[in-house]
Amino acid sequence: MDRLEYADAVAAQITRMADAIRGHDLARPVPTCPGWSLRDLVEHTGSTHRRAAVVAGEARQERLDRASIDLGLPSDDAGYADWFAAGAEPLRKGLLAHDPSTVVWTWSGPRPVVWWARRQLCENAVHGADAAIALGHTPQIDEAVAADGVSELLDNLPYADWKPRDLTGDGERLSWQSDTGVGFLVTLYPDGYTYEPSAMPGEVTVRTSTAADILLLMWGRRGYGDYSVEGDAALLKRWADNSTM
Repeated sequence: MDRLEYADAVAAQITRMADAIRGHDLARPVPTCPGWSLRDLVEHTGSTHRRAAVVAGEARQERLDRASIDLGLPSDDAGYADWFAAGAEPLRKGLLAHDPSTVVWTWSGPRPVVWWARRQLCENAVHGADAAIALGHTPQIDEAVAADGVSELLDNLPYADWKPRDLTGDGERLSWQSDTGVGFLVTLYPDGYTYEPSAMPGEVTVRTSTAADILLLMWGRRGYGDYSVEGDAALLKRWADNSTM
């Protein structure tokens, strides 16, 4: 996907998520985000959109904390769906405001502004799934978006330094394979890991129905006990324990 496709897709996602939460009790717990209510999820995701809009739109070179942004949160729960939806167009405009090669601040280091377009689409896909699960629905994630989301997570995981992580090894391979043909092979090395789209099995192989299943597994939204796991379960557990965002 190019930057325009990312920007259009995330704007559409935001509108769908706003429609999904409209009229629901925002005190409802979100099982996939322990301790969060639906209101917390909406505030977090909507504030992330607004931060990304500022960083991308102003080509910020320094870190921008969400706490420094006037979010304009609604005074009561009835306004949250509209507030969430209102973040779509400013985000879209911000993501398209500069040449896609323009370098800006990101939490994984200076990156072209297109990083934010991809990050917002993938983040909103996962949080949209969180909302769907909280509302008792089956998450609906486009297969191409899900596959890109897995790659995006693996690209950025080494920079997610807000918890200790051990993503190293001695050549062990972990494989995730879906019935739709999307597959990933991660190889662990003493100084980190590499990954590639691949149908190859590993020392441990996880088999799922869809790429969306792989994305939700890697984000800790689903448990491996619900899927076919072949091989070294201890290796898979070590990866899961250290890769959860």
